[in-house]
Amino acid sequence: MKYPKLNRLIKTSFTLMLLFVLGNEQSIAQDQYELNSGWQCKPLNEVTLPGDVLSKAGQELSNWMPATVPGTVLTTLLNNKKVPDPFYGMNNQLIKDVYNTGNAYYTYWFVKSFTQSATGDEQIWLKLRGVNYKCEIFLNGKKVNAITHEGMHLRQQYNITKLLAANGQNRLAVLVYPPDFTGEPNGGQGGDGTIAKGLTTPYTAGWDWIQPIRDRNTGIWDKVFIEKTKGVNLQNPHVITLVPGIRLPEGTQEPAIIRTSCEMENPLNKSVSGYLQYTLEGKLIKTAVHLKAGEKKIVKLPDLELKNPKLWWPSGYGEHPLYNIAFSFVDASGKTIDKENVQFGVREISTRWNERTRSRENLVNGQKIFIKGGNWIISDAMLRFTDERYDAEVRFHRDMNLNLIRIWGGSIIERPEFYQACDKYGMLVFQDFWFSGDCNGRWEDPLKKDDQWTRRQYPNDHQLVLTAAADQIKMIRNHASLAFWCGGNEMTPPDDILFPLKEKILPELDGTRYFFDYSNSNDMSYNSIGGNGDGPYTIQDPKIFWSYKTWPYNSEVGSVGVGDYASLRRFIPEKNMIAPQNGQEPDSVWAYHKYIPYDHHIDPYGKAKDAEDFAMKAQLVNYDQYRSLMEGFSSHMWDWYTGMMIWKTQNPWTSMRGQMYDYYLDVNACLYGTRKGAEPLHIMMNPLDSMVTLVNNGFSVARNTMVRASIYNMEGKLEHRVQAFSEIGVSTALRTFSLNEALKKINAKKGVFVELKMLNANQQVLSENLYWLPGQDGKYTGLQELKSADLKVSTKRTAQGKIEVRLKNDPANTLAFFNRIALVNSNTRERILPSFFSDNYVSVLPGEEKTVIVEFPEQGNTPLSIEVYGWNVKKQLLSVNLN
Repeated sequence: MKYPKLNRLIKTSFTLMLLFVLGNEQSIAQDQYELNSGWQCKPLNEVTLPGDVLSKAGQELSNWMPATVPGTVLTTLLNNKKVPDPFYGMNNQLIKDVYNTGNAYYTYWFVKSFTQSATGDEQIWLKLRGVNYKCEIFLNGKKVNAITHEGMHLRQQYNITKLLAANGQNRLAVLVYPPDFTGEPNGGQGGDGTIAKGLTTPYTAGWDWIQPIRDRNTGIWDKVFIEKTKGVNLQNPHVITLVPGIRLPEGTQEPAIIRTSCEMENPLNKSVSGYLQYTLEGKLIKTAVHLKAGEKKIVKLPDLELKNPKLWWPSGYGEHPLYNIAFSFVDASGKTIDKENVQFGVREISTRWNERTRSRENLVNGQKIFIKGGNWIISDAMLRFTDERYDAEVRFHRDMNLNLIRIWGGSIIERPEFYQACDKYGMLVFQDFWFSGDCNGRWEDPLKKDDQWTRRQYPNDHQLVLTAAADQIKMIRNHASLAFWCGGNEMTPPDDILFPLKEKILPELDGTRYFFDYSNSNDMSYNSIGGNGDGPYTIQDPKIFWSYKTWPYNSEVGSVGVGDYASLRRFIPEKNMIAPQNGQEPDSVWAYHKYIPYDHHIDPYGKAKDAEDFAMKAQLVNYDQYRSLMEGFSSHMWDWYTGMMIWKTQNPWTSMRGQMYDYYLDVNACLYGTRKGAEPLHIMMNPLDSMVTLVNNGFSVARNTMVRASIYNMEGKLEHRVQAFSEIGVSTALRTFSLNEALKKINAKKGVFVELKMLNANQQVLSENLYWLPGQDGKYTGLQELKSADLKVSTKRTAQGKIEVRLKNDPANTLAFFNRIALVNSNTRERILPSFFSDNYVSVLPGEEKTVIVEFPEQGNTPLSIEVYGWNVKKQLLSVNLN
């Protein structure tokens, strides 16, 4: 079939690529600073002056609000206390929605003064990394952008050298408009769907995990930079690493190939000659360059053979070292004209089809990697991004023993700072483009304004999508963590976007990463069982994860995620702290914050007496669910599955569903159940036949290991023990022996504990696991009757930002079950967030001692205490010596 429109778009998109009007913020320019303070703003309907007047340095700005840039209009209003916190209670209902007010209400002027001048051949560039949705830009009384900028997912760069004030005192004025189509927030996924007509974030019209964001994220939402060059401008450097063969993390490595190029622009009215070059591991790589006046082109450098490279591996498989190089342009006299610093990792990612599982199998440096992933929406629904928050969130994913994060298609191409954190922690990234089956017509939906055929062609401007895609690819393509591209969530883009993207844009601008047409395509995971190809999203019987063969590379499968009581108190008013009960409608605030019913899963632990009791019992369900999920998939790796991705691991809003830590970065038991079940070397018990099973995700055989299984009664007394030597091969799951007969013989009516340990030749614990099993009636009567345990807790500060917590249980005690550890401010009792724990929700058998390491960001001389409480352990608060 011929695609005349498609071919025309391909040709146009390549013309656009060659314009090189956009910079690259993953690389760091030689002389660049951010305009991130001193902004002022005012709504358009309160401003009578035009942009050419507002942008004049002497113009008075009386009664203008301090503006948050980068940020959104709603963030600025919140920071100026003009609206209540939309993340708390029902406050979001008190804020006017743009669909009802009209776009003018959230159309704002943003003004910023700055000092900058240029001499000689110096060139000054204004760079905006993200504006939502349209904008007009003025500087010193002159219009900067000849054509109105459109599109949230598109960088802008302008040469403003000739517009600078003679005295160096400049004023910038930016008029920002909301999306043309804001969509009616009618309770549907993406509201009535029409927000997807534009190139913006459709989740802001509401989804099943979030309420509408009232301004639809209107604003200068990402960073603004001023860059100075001495003439020639280097942009969008590109580093490709080729790692041939099958590698191991240890030992001397065969060489890798480093392939590089860079865009160069000469804005001067004269020709320039010199060398484009960089140095790596003592080797200078360079090529001669001649640029005519006004010329722009891509310059390729000679390949570098890197000897004994330090290879980058995903988390759980090896280290993640990074290299730094500086691309520089040196003129004929030896003077450095411009420089771009780039950080990258040396690795090669590939895929192949696994005929046994009928799904895509992924390899890094020639080694197959079993994907244990999490789905990510966005760090903050109001786009309040920080390096520290990105680092903490990605670290949590590393701490869960996951190795991949998928960026869901209804949000953004994630920021370079996110990818820097993923590079650091060894997290692979599966990056969707901006499409979702919910808004883009995969399903018939009575809540949508347009029919499926119409929605299938969203967004309206397909050329804008291709332009933005090319730009965003350039922005993040050098990151080692970026592993896969995906056309969209549960839906391909329209053909005249899909095929240019797949066949031309990505091969030309990247060419090293596999592209999935959509997130649950048959090319990723063959759907032999019908249905949507992903899910489910509710609580499952733990046995299901072991017994039911779902899609072989499930891009979305998950469950609940209510946080503990301290978490709930942060956004639920006291009067609404009403524990949900099975079969009853939840409190209105719980419902507004997207509570997923725990149904009958709480009741076996005893009906929740109040919200605090509910939250504690919910953690037991959380832990068991996610441990079982990870163990069930791991038990069938390379047989049924090549990977899976949890839906979802985080929330950018105070939602109660699908999260391992809450919006405020406070962890819950989902994280530690996942961490336990996803251990690279792991011991576990199959709930179907009580078979003790080992999992080895590594590249070497685990030899001479002792497998020990112990059954304890509800008083913590040993009833039965089995142990045997075993070894487990590379990247495999191994069944060892069953506890079925022993459990039947014990016939515990109120339940038992099963402790598993894997020991090395020095009798050090390689992996341990504790299961709590119900009685014959399916109820945890033994837990409900569990006697109190007097747990001894001690703390020691071992380093800056690090505390050692020891939990010791006397032999005469019963088991000290499911203990939550928190780091708190001694004066306020508020938790220090984020805090990172080597383990949590820890159980300690009689006579045992366990150590948990707590790491946290230092906060000056804040007095610190460790809080510990458990199922049958009273709350304790221990001061931590600051010395």
